[in-house]
Amino acid sequence: MRLRTTLILVTLAALVLPWAAWQLVLQLEALLREGQEAAQLASARALARAVAATYSELPPAGATHYVHAANAPILIDGSGDDWGSYPATRSGDGRATLALAADAHSLYALIDVADGTRDRADVGNPLGLSGDRIELVLRDPFGQRQWSLGNAAPGSLQIAGAGAGPVGEWQETSGGYRIELRLPKPAPPAALGIVVRDAGTSSAGATLRFGAGDEPLALLGADPVLARVLAALAPERARLRIVSSEGWVLARAGTVPPANPAAPEAPGRWRALLYRVLLAPPIEAGREFAPELARLDTSVVWQALSGVAASAVRAGSETGTVIVAAAVPIERDGVVRGALLLEQPGDALLVLANRAVFGVLAASLLAVLLGALVVLGYSGVLSWRIRRLRNAAERVLRPDGRIDPHVPLLGARDDLGDLARSFARLLGEIGAYTDYLRTLGSKLSHELHTPLAIVRSSLDNLEHETLSEGARTYAERARAGADRLNGILRAMSEASRVERAIASAEGEDFDLAELVRSSAEAYRDLVAPRKLELDAPEQALVLHGAPDLIAQALDKLVDNARSFTAPDGWIRLSLRRTDEGGELTVANLGPPLPERMAERLFDSLVSVRDPRRPSDASPHLGLGLFIVRLVAELHGGDAVAANLPGSDGVAFTLKLRGMRRTPLAARAPAA
Repeated sequence: MRLRTTLILVTLAALVLPWAAWQLVLQLEALLREGQEAAQLASARALARAVAATYSELPPAGATHYVHAANAPILIDGSGDDWGSYPATRSGDGRATLALAADAHSLYALIDVADGTRDRADVGNPLGLSGDRIELVLRDPFGQRQWSLGNAAPGSLQIAGAGAGPVGEWQETSGGYRIELRLPKPAPPAALGIVVRDAGTSSAGATLRFGAGDEPLALLGADPVLARVLAALAPERARLRIVSSEGWVLARAGTVPPANPAAPEAPGRWRALLYRVLLAPPIEAGREFAPELARLDTSVVWQALSGVAASAVRAGSETGTVIVAAAVPIERDGVVRGALLLEQPGDALLVLANRAVFGVLAASLLAVLLGALVVLGYSGVLSWRIRRLRNAAERVLRPDGRIDPHVPLLGARDDLGDLARSFARLLGEIGAYTDYLRTLGSKLSHELHTPLAIVRSSLDNLEHETLSEGARTYAERARAGADRLNGILRAMSEASRVERAIASAEGEDFDLAELVRSSAEAYRDLVAPRKLELDAPEQALVLHGAPDLIAQALDKLVDNARSFTAPDGWIRLSLRRTDEGGELTVANLGPPLPERMAERLFDSLVSVRDPRRPSDASPHLGLGLFIVRLVAELHGGDAVAANLPGSDGVAFTLKLRGMRRTPLAARAPAA
């Protein structure tokens, strides 16, 4: 695993600290919410008992008709355009809807009926025909009145009944019919019964009602007396609402004020945002508690109407605030007659105001962030230093085979500095041993030259002695071995001289193309009967370098190509001009290079010749191509070998850029 990855994992593991702090804050917030909800429920129960004891006209249990307060005049035309803001209730089977509204003098009703049979007839017609109709029963303290409504065609409502009755319009719709009517406003307490008769259906579905049974349902609406009672009981900064058993709001009092950002307990902007993101309930949960709603359809209200008190915490309209809502049933004689909903701003800001708790969370997050920055910065610096050491280790071996002992970070006092100094000591020892091996050839040549001369002179003297046939055979073998050893020493001496010549060579401007052309003419007789091909530009190719060394490298390449080319083969010399100098290539028809030898072929003491071949009987120490590489590197280039396409030959290429020009002042001898 990489060091950077390890440090990143360590930093991520440190995130356990803010996570644990966040869990602590969540637990404290949940505990505070439970306490707030319990206190809110206790307050709501006390208020519900006070309402039940103070107000005698509690709403009845069971189904009722809710009458909306008409906030604008309603035009009786059968269109229903004035009823958009008044929610309607549905009949038990869902085939009819009813909306009721009232002003100071009248009661208005909009009835929509889904009826596909369309069996229409005027009520009370002289022929006694029966059609679809609606029967109304209105009861108040002054008595009970009953009417039958039915039309044969759209228009003014046809009514049958006693006393001052309703007026209205009958309109056909795509799925049935609609009745819009106005009734005299009854005195409270009042009840309204509505029965829809479908003349075209003989089954039990021919009659549908609002509510259960034939008993009219009580009319309920906003109760100003109950509202005054609530206003006297409502706590400061709280909202009270009483709902009927069907969730209709009968009275409301008080308001929930917005948060005051200038208050001492108000949190800062970033703390409020943190609370909203991490702790507060979603703000969408507050829409079903909107103060203007005529009916509350929330879980806490329905739970209270079922007889079980409930509470909830929701997000307030201001960032960082919450509202605690508690709903409790209102009972009389053991019967649930409605529910009371109490809403107050929850000081869940206690969690925000508790600077110690939020300080733990903020401090842990800040500590982890700073620690992460420090660790990542340190890992970056450490990785950069390790990469420097790695790159230096990769550059230790120079292209010429020498060891570069220069290693960075030698002055560092940490573990990497110790490692760099160990590398430097190791490279120094390896470099000294490599230099010893490089000069071993010249040392051996010098040291073996005198003993070999003694052996050769002894063999010369031995030839003048009378020897038996067996002894003469051994003497000839010794002579051949001495000659072979002398050739090896001569080649090693030549390599040493060439290396010294290369190291001390001085550059001059010369025409490389002319050098190649003249050398090719001299090679024709040497390589015969092999065919020599030349591809060199006619224009001059001026290069700054050592022409003698380039000619010697060319000699090595041509001699190498001749030894691997059959008598009927060919050798090709080509010179190509480049942007930086020239490329000199010697190619020949012959066996391809082994795949793994192409990169090592120009190293010292490396040879691919087969000593069993007659043409390879002379000793080959692998120094020729090594000298070629040294000449190429002296001229700012390199030497490469590759098989020709089709593996029918080999090409050796010298890329020459020219020797570095030495200023005259630097070459002048010191005074």
